[in-house]
Amino acid sequence: MYGHILLELVVGYALLLCLTKLLGKTQMNQITAFDFIAVIVLGELIGNGLYDQEVTLWHICYAAIVWGILSYVTEIITQKFKKTRSFLEGNPSIVVRSGYLQQKEMAKNKMDVNQLQHLLRAKDIFSLRDVAFAILETDGSVSVVKEPPSSAPPPVLPVVLVTDGELIKDNLREANISEETLLQAMQQQGASKYQDLLYAEWKADAMPPLHVNLMRAAAK
Repeated sequence: MYGHILLELVVGYALLLCLTKLLGKTQMNQITAFDFIAVIVLGELIGNGLYDQEVTLWHICYAAIVWGILSYVTEIITQKFKKTRSFLEGNPSIVVRSGYLQQKEMAKNKMDVNQLQHLLRAKDIFSLRDVAFAILETDGSVSVVKEPPSSAPPPVLPVVLVTDGELIKDNLREANISEETLLQAMQQQGASKYQDLLYAEWKADAMPPLHVNLMRAAAK
């Protein structure tokens, strides 16, 4: 019996290690809520199989492989089809702006004030007045831009306008620029269309305000 459990443990460990490497999740803080649930379910499948005599080694392998394929396909879908990312991975949300709570965004993310205060204290921030921007990331952590000294100009967040060759129109409105202005700035940096861009962001106080990363084909 103990030899059987040992064998299943070794195989289960090897399968989990292979799946982790395959999916590219090298750190716990990289995983989203969906990834976290997937890991728990996979661990439960393998854990139950260890002590259930009716579950064979092949059953464990089959369950782990099928679950791994589903997770891998999900990763490919989010890479190939940008519109699925917000549903499967979520979007970051600005929950504090210039020291003021953004109640709509907090409600959308089911976050209360105490939870936010806890996350801010972990960043050594104890007053909202010290926060220029607080962004709730898809993994549940908070990224913070602190308010500058009173003599310095207020910070400006960059706005991502293009990812994987697709224009994000909502962010274009957030940046308060026209599509014509964006296209002109793109042409100055060697891109004639959105499909030429892997990534583009707009930062109003930078010079030039548009920063781009070209697709490999466009960069040649």
